[in-house]
Amino acid sequence: MTKDETRGARTARTDGPGDDGETTRTVLVALLANLLIALAKIAGGLVAASPALLSEAAHSVADSLNEVFLLASLSRSRRRPDARHPFGYGKERFFWSMLAAVGIFVTGGCFSAYQGLHTLLHPEAEETGGYLVVYLVLLVSLLAEGASLARAALQVRRQARRAGRGLAAQLRRGDDPTVRTVFAEDAAAVLGVLLALAGAGLHQWTGRPQWEAGAALAIAALLMYVAYRLGRDAKDRLVGRAVDPAVQQKALDVLTERPEVDTVTRLLTMQLGPGSALLAARIDLVDGLDSSGVEELCVGLKQRIRTTCPDIDQVFLDITAADEDERRRAAERRRRLRETVRRQTAAGN
Repeated sequence: MTKDETRGARTARTDGPGDDGETTRTVLVALLANLLIALAKIAGGLVAASPALLSEAAHSVADSLNEVFLLASLSRSRRRPDARHPFGYGKERFFWSMLAAVGIFVTGGCFSAYQGLHTLLHPEAEETGGYLVVYLVLLVSLLAEGASLARAALQVRRQARRAGRGLAAQLRRGDDPTVRTVFAEDAAAVLGVLLALAGAGLHQWTGRPQWEAGAALAIAALLMYVAYRLGRDAKDRLVGRAVDPAVQQKALDVLTERPEVDTVTRLLTMQLGPGSALLAARIDLVDGLDSSGVEELCVGLKQRIRTTCPDIDQVFLDITAADEDERRRAAERRRRLRETVRRQTAAGN
């Protein structure tokens, strides 16, 4: 790795779109909200003698542990490249986000499913007269989770504006898994509280605990779906996911706009972390360039790519000779890439 590449990697990890300082504050807000909710559920469960609320307190404590995982990912991913990890530690974000997804699935989804099934099988064990306390605790939870969700949504919107995308597109295609995990967890928690309020209200109105059981099972399905989506995204990025097609198109345009470049036969990219990506391109040059001209061209192309696509801080160019079959396949790949970018643009980014 050259000095220029190393310096670019460090800059991307500290000043990239991840905005680690703001992300840390967002995670801390979520952590404080979950701790407040856990204390409220413990107090409410003791006052109302509600085993369901006491069990839910354990769920909120587990959510707090997920935030600790995300805080760990922020500090560990900022470490500088070394001999064992020459491309840095940016993928730590994806690993710890995967653990948080597993936590949501196990402690949230599975526990809620157990609670719902237990209520269906043993409805007599769920009778309680402390509805007022239950409602108060759920309202406190709704306010706390709503505040945390608003904070996460604000940061996602800022990232979306910088990337020129909508909120939904940023959640799908943004490269910061930490904020996305907090947003998804809080959104699921807010919906879960609303479902719990509906279940408790219908239980009190009809006297049938099956309503609360149905709410618990709905919450379980919601949390399992959120965990699945977050886990799948983290898995894709850990395996080695390409950068956004629009960024690929920009890099390809930089390479093909130079008259010395005849064909870009392959363009490979991989997200290394928030604000850090790798690009490897195989290019065929026109005839007549000497070695000094090739070297000057490669240096200029690398600098231009880093300027046009700031997230791409690792650039590798391979000079090769292309035959007609390779040219045809390269043209087809360029057509598919343009079509993908066109569809994204038509869908509102």
